[in-house]
Amino acid sequence: MFSTSTAVDKPHEPYGNRLYSLLMQINCTVLDLQKSVTIPQSAVFVTDANQLQSFESSKIVLEVCKCCEEISKLNLGTVNITPRQKFNTRDGMEKRKGTNPLKDEDENEDNIWWLVVQRGIAASFISISLFALLVRVTVSLHPYSGAGKPPKYGDFEAQRHWMEITLNLPASEWYRNSTANDLSYWGLDYPPLTAYQSYVHGLILRNFHPDSVSLHTSHGHESYLGKLLMRWTVLSSDVLMFFPAVFYFIVVYYSGSRTGRKSDWAWHIAMILLNPCLILIDHGHFQYNCISLGLTVGAVAAILSDKDLLGCFLFSLALNHKQMSAYFAPAFFSYLLGKGLRCQNPLLKVLKLGLVVIGTFFIVWWPYLQSADAFLQVLSRLAPFERGIYEDYVANFWCTSSILIKWKTLFTIPTLKLLSLGATVSASLPSMVQQIWAPSRQGFLYGLLNSSLSFYLFSYQVHEKSILLPLLPASFLAIEEPFLFKWMMHYALLSMFPLMCRDELILPYISLSALFILLYHAPGGRKEKRDTLSPSNLKSFAIVFLVLCSLTLHVVYLVVSPPEKYPFLFEAMIMLLCFSQFLFIAGYTNMKQWMSLKDYALENREKKYL
Repeated sequence: MFSTSTAVDKPHEPYGNRLYSLLMQINCTVLDLQKSVTIPQSAVFVTDANQLQSFESSKIVLEVCKCCEEISKLNLGTVNITPRQKFNTRDGMEKRKGTNPLKDEDENEDNIWWLVVQRGIAASFISISLFALLVRVTVSLHPYSGAGKPPKYGDFEAQRHWMEITLNLPASEWYRNSTANDLSYWGLDYPPLTAYQSYVHGLILRNFHPDSVSLHTSHGHESYLGKLLMRWTVLSSDVLMFFPAVFYFIVVYYSGSRTGRKSDWAWHIAMILLNPCLILIDHGHFQYNCISLGLTVGAVAAILSDKDLLGCFLFSLALNHKQMSAYFAPAFFSYLLGKGLRCQNPLLKVLKLGLVVIGTFFIVWWPYLQSADAFLQVLSRLAPFERGIYEDYVANFWCTSSILIKWKTLFTIPTLKLLSLGATVSASLPSMVQQIWAPSRQGFLYGLLNSSLSFYLFSYQVHEKSILLPLLPASFLAIEEPFLFKWMMHYALLSMFPLMCRDELILPYISLSALFILLYHAPGGRKEKRDTLSPSNLKSFAIVFLVLCSLTLHVVYLVVSPPEKYPFLFEAMIMLLCFSQFLFIAGYTNMKQWMSLKDYALENREKKYL
């Protein structure tokens, strides 16, 4: 029975999006019917065309019959359509909007995720976090970027040097070339919030080991205590910034009509916290991506919970920590603009968001707003165009196509900047238009993935480590798109493999890859969802072939020497394979984002009657 107070909940997996669309269509059609025909409370849907004579609106009822007939062909058994209600679970009464009761399959003794969540989501998050922290500690025992390789060492030395500079020089000198601050030796090239973070971490190092951050004399410092303290700063940043943000996201994400299986929560937490690429870069290679990514995760969670001002504040902080956070800017801008234009007072809404962003930037940049020269000096450090449009062998368009088109030789830097800007904006535009036209929370998550992939594939000066940015929204969508997440993670790892070999992190690379596969395929971890969403249009032999190609490239890169004429042949092969897969993923996710318009239209139609 349908009535004007009935809302159709999105059915539990594996019914799928098609069933949901049909149910929404039936509900909206019946609401139309009730305007012209009074249906008694005991009425039952007709399934025979001969019975239509008793109704005035035969065309509307016929539409209902067609939808019911199509649902019956799905062979789903009994489908109950009920108003939104509370469900009893083992944890007591939970007010879960649009979810189903906990399934018996969660209690299967083979479901390791159910064993994790028995004592509640908070306890399970702590358990997984402790394991994730242990994994990070284990990886940190291995070498780091530039270990024992003078004169410039690597990213480890860069981070230590920034602590040295920020501790011993005034803020006005941090970005300025001088005798005390030689910018050619790992000069600061990140926004001011990174400098402030380096200052705080430098205080810790100076308190326990002053020699590790002394001006000039500490260059290339690699004492045991100094390395231990440096590793500790990354671990503490992860625990204080990234882990709480992930918990916030998980709570917000599952507060809506996502899923009734609590084991999915644990699986999703593990997929985000045990991201092998992030662990390898931050705790192996050595960086602080966990801070900017943690701020971004918090911003996404705030946006999903309708705390738009908080989301703008957190994302502005992320932008001020690492300028690569701009990969997500088109998605934030388009979603908030589309949402703001639908408010009762759109101008006031947009004005408040703008004031939060401007205010945050003003506070962070205050030391450099005293003069135009100081401000421009910082900006020049954030956009090092002189390095060229790409470095090393990164799996993006410019580096891949350089095999045929010598971009650096044929074009000047100003021309390449314009080409890069035009390509990036063009690739991001479809996703932005969709969110301005029809903003939705699910579309926002797809928009984050699409905009970050657009920047990775087409923007200026992309590094292998930048793949961490598209991987973050891919992990948000792991429940919705588990196969895509696994596929992207596989090729993201492959794209970083040459870097891991240079850093002597092959053992952690193999171990974390194996751990990810084990956790992904662990019993009870979204098995039904993965089977449902595996791309049917790809033949099984194509998937096997691509996986074999990637595994072969791993082995060849390790054991075979490249020809002298082509010393970077294997890097180029890895780059070509990864670029093809990232480009395919970008096309697929853009298509999925635009396909969500149909569900958006049905939901809006239903809301008019509720």
